[in-house]
Amino acid sequence: MNSSYDVVIIGGGPAGLSAATALTRSRRTVLVLDGGAPRNAPAGHLHNFLSRDSTSPLELVALGRKEVESFGGTVESAEVSGIRRVGDAFEVTTADGRAAQARRVLVTTGLQDRLPDIPGVAERWGRDVLHCPYCHGYEVRDQAVGILAVGPLAGHAAGLWRQLTDRVTVFRHDDEELDPETAERLEVLGVPVVDGRVAGLVVEDDRVTGIRLESGEVLPVDAVVVSPLAGARAGFLADLGLETVDIEMMGRVVATRLDADPLGRTGVPGVWAAGSVVEPMAQLMASAASGLMAGAQINADLVETDLRERISSRRAVAS
Repeated sequence: MNSSYDVVIIGGGPAGLSAATALTRSRRTVLVLDGGAPRNAPAGHLHNFLSRDSTSPLELVALGRKEVESFGGTVESAEVSGIRRVGDAFEVTTADGRAAQARRVLVTTGLQDRLPDIPGVAERWGRDVLHCPYCHGYEVRDQAVGILAVGPLAGHAAGLWRQLTDRVTVFRHDDEELDPETAERLEVLGVPVVDGRVAGLVVEDDRVTGIRLESGEVLPVDAVVVSPLAGARAGFLADLGLETVDIEMMGRVVATRLDADPLGRTGVPGVWAAGSVVEPMAQLMASAASGLMAGAQINADLVETDLRERISSRRAVAS
């Protein structure tokens, strides 16, 4: 790791690596710092990524790293602990005590899921405990899917999963009464509702086979759907005054995000953000596209900054 770069990118997933590719191909010096804990690491395969369906998420990252390095970029495994402004630049520090300066910083750290505290959920997460019908729904088509309800979100989730299988059951785990509209939606969809809190998942032969209620009753399922709170990984930005904002859906906070404009600019000049840390609903291709856009915009910003300085210097000499 050198001491100075044009751009330091924090986060080495599809967004960060796509940005790094655009920047290194524009002959920028780029350092990518990756904490090594991608959100999708528990999943064996990724989907909805054109030409890469069923590829391992870790394989996609390895291919991306190799591509960035082929254009002269540097990718290192390191957890970023803080960022502070130093003059016209930024100093990025890592948890192991290293530091690098950058003219621009791009944040692509993604999200961290906060799973419900139910035995078996964390252990099966990304395998047969799912949350996104577009990410893994096709793989459980026509199977028995149990949705752990979270208030009014139950009707929304049930509609999406019902498109994939007619064997959907909602478990009213949170004990919250379903509002009349949600109850009607579930009835029209033909989705039964099971009352009672969930005690845990039943796992046999390395696969989920059922949901156990606190009453002791077990209902057979092949997959379980939960709605984790997806939190933006952005705590290291506190010294810059950048904080996350809540995203609400049907009256509930479902995620947090960094605020950035469509091109990736945050409220701090020189700091950009892309990928799911900005748009929690973004899947891998959308995150990669977001990173590419941000990388191109950062390069253009640097070009304009350098050109303005040269013009200013030229005019100063002429006067």
